[in-house]
Amino acid sequence: MDFSYIARIFPALMQGAGTTLLLFALVFPFSLPLGFLITLCANCRFRPVKWIAQAYIFVMRGTPLMLQLFFFYFGLPFIPGIGQYLRMSSFTAAVLSFTLNYAAYFAEIFRGGLLSIDKGQYEVSHVLGLNSWQTMTRVIIPQMIRVTLPSIGNEAITLVKDTALVASIALPELLHYAKGIVTRDFTTMPFIVAAFIYLLITFVVTLLFKFAEKKTNYD
Repeated sequence: MDFSYIARIFPALMQGAGTTLLLFALVFPFSLPLGFLITLCANCRFRPVKWIAQAYIFVMRGTPLMLQLFFFYFGLPFIPGIGQYLRMSSFTAAVLSFTLNYAAYFAEIFRGGLLSIDKGQYEVSHVLGLNSWQTMTRVIIPQMIRVTLPSIGNEAITLVKDTALVASIALPELLHYAKGIVTRDFTTMPFIVAAFIYLLITFVVTLLFKFAEKKTNYD
């Protein structure tokens, strides 16, 4: 193994990893609350809101993420009349696409978490004099988070890997730089180094969620 060669290509790969981490750092905190809001809308008693939320989840989960990237980056500018105002940078399109896509998946995760909570919890909260807001924030949401943390952690790891898709809209991230170096130097070593960087990122994310699960496991 040529460590001197790895040292030469490492700064470029880390530059790409910076974009990967920035995408993750923006998409994850944006998509989580949006996913919970969509869950609430999907369980709303007002049917039009419920149908719109359910249709949104169906479309975003039922179409490829890459197609959504293409739509927001390449497709929106072609909308007659308003397309010129919808042009955005590749980074903005990536953040928007990933946030909307992952919000749909988180919405389903949160829905499962809410369904896992016994109905008696609501009744007990009412007996204790808690209003709907207090019941949701003090009783239901903490339990839902505890139940859904493993699934959220899995989606977080998938998000790290899915960031490689942004190379399709010319956004230079980790895999984009690795591919460019491979084409230039005719060696697969950049791919191997990139794989180790991805593994390192996912390892850290896994540790963080394991720690969070341990903190919320109060049985």
